[in-house]
Amino acid sequence: MPVKSNYFFFFVLTVSFCLCAVQGFAQHAPKREMRGAWIATVANIDWPSKPGLPADIQKGQFIRLLDELKSLGMNTVVVQIRPAADAFYASEIEPWSYWLTGRQGMAPVPYYDPLDFMISETHKRGMDFHAWFNPYRAVMNIHKKNIAPDNITLLHPDWFVNYGDKKYFNPGLPAVWHYLVKVVDDVVSRYDIDAVQFDDYFYPYRIRGREFPDYSTFREYGNGRSIDDWRRHNVDTVIEMISRSIKQQKPWVRFGISPFGVWRNRDRDPDGSLTRAGQTDYDDLYADVLLWLRKGWIDYVSPQLYWEFGNRYAPYEILLDWWAHHTYGRQLYIGQALYRIGGSAAWRNPAEMPAEIRANRTNPDVKGSMYFSASGFYKNPLGFDDSLRNDLYKYPALLPRMPWIDSIPPSPPHLLGTMSLPDGLLLQWKDGDTTGQSSRFVIYRFPGDSTGDFGDPAYILAIVSKSHPDDAAYIQSYLDKGYLPGNHYVYAVTSLDRLHNESDPGNLLYIPARRQFSPSELYDPHTPAFLSPPLERAHAPAAEAK
Repeated sequence: MPVKSNYFFFFVLTVSFCLCAVQGFAQHAPKREMRGAWIATVANIDWPSKPGLPADIQKGQFIRLLDELKSLGMNTVVVQIRPAADAFYASEIEPWSYWLTGRQGMAPVPYYDPLDFMISETHKRGMDFHAWFNPYRAVMNIHKKNIAPDNITLLHPDWFVNYGDKKYFNPGLPAVWHYLVKVVDDVVSRYDIDAVQFDDYFYPYRIRGREFPDYSTFREYGNGRSIDDWRRHNVDTVIEMISRSIKQQKPWVRFGISPFGVWRNRDRDPDGSLTRAGQTDYDDLYADVLLWLRKGWIDYVSPQLYWEFGNRYAPYEILLDWWAHHTYGRQLYIGQALYRIGGSAAWRNPAEMPAEIRANRTNPDVKGSMYFSASGFYKNPLGFDDSLRNDLYKYPALLPRMPWIDSIPPSPPHLLGTMSLPDGLLLQWKDGDTTGQSSRFVIYRFPGDSTGDFGDPAYILAIVSKSHPDDAAYIQSYLDKGYLPGNHYVYAVTSLDRLHNESDPGNLLYIPARRQFSPSELYDPHTPAFLSPPLERAHAPAAEAK
């Protein structure tokens, strides 16, 4: 069958399936789902609002952005901490970013470490923090004089090439490979991040009529490869080196890539997608993302599917299906084009983005979404925020597990009792894990006198971070402001580790008590509750179902 006819048949079939999936069936939100937002710092896209703001204003803006994302049901932020050989953190390797302080190399005033601050505030809200690096971009505009004297481009000018109006690390130089590993290692070793992420900027997008100026390097290091294969080898080498280094330091820190949404077109490769993208990861950016997935060098991929259903060059439904069939056992989160809502004709339909999220959920290989970019939520474009709050993200979600790294859950916590307060019911429990594995707790509330399905997120009251993580004896607590005196509830608390493996609940708390207590049950006469003994594993949520 000719490619054009085959494409048309597959297009019609897939669109029909998607329409049935997103319109014909009521979908329940999954208990586990990535719900992330990119916070871009380059050119002050999302944060801070402009360079050189006082530290307290920077902090206030970041807190406001976090609170907005948390209110929408997000559980992860991906923050651009190294936009262009500069740093949004205290570094002895690279200078402070111009977009942070207004002058590259100048520290914040009054001084604080933005990365420490951002991680702390993110974890305080029970969310994950992914550190987003741009590996090869070194200077955003070579015509602007805002480079610090200790910038690496001045210390090692032989490592760089100019292409268009930007300066890039030369990916073919072994010295560059080791420098990039050093930059990432520095952050992984010193900061409590949950993941490292690279986006789509490897070799730069092609400029018509201009070739990337690395031919002299190719002649020295090509080693018999074609120049295209050599360029891919250069990027592959960096990805493998960084992957190994991350896991050697902190095995729980994940490594993810957010590539351009088209790996290869079908007309160039039988394993490519039925698309007609002008540039692709493999052929133009020299990023062989499928190889990295097959080799297990990365833990997740978040392709930027910034097109709508039925797009003539890169239909959303075609690419969604293609990526879902090319995960190689790693996790797939779809990069969603929040910034496009309300723009071109197709994106003026308020149902477009909700339909994309529902289509994602019809495929078990799709584990969630990441949105570009975070500040776009402030505008509630075409009511999309309302769709998240009231429907799509109405209930909290745990993050997906990564069993190839670790699948052992922490020990369960132990509920101690309750205290009635004017603004709600205070739950108290003790962390049962003495090995330091637990990092968060999931609080469940079931109406009535018995538990429901632990796999149903409608029963999740909150996901909270561990207070005083270095003190296992510290009493943890949560105030249920939705508690209605006189109603019957059953509460349960489970523990999560850094990789979001979930423990069993140690015991249950019944409110109010409605039966006689056995000697093995604990009872607090000052509260309308009784505590069951620790549950048998058969009564707890099965790890395989989470």
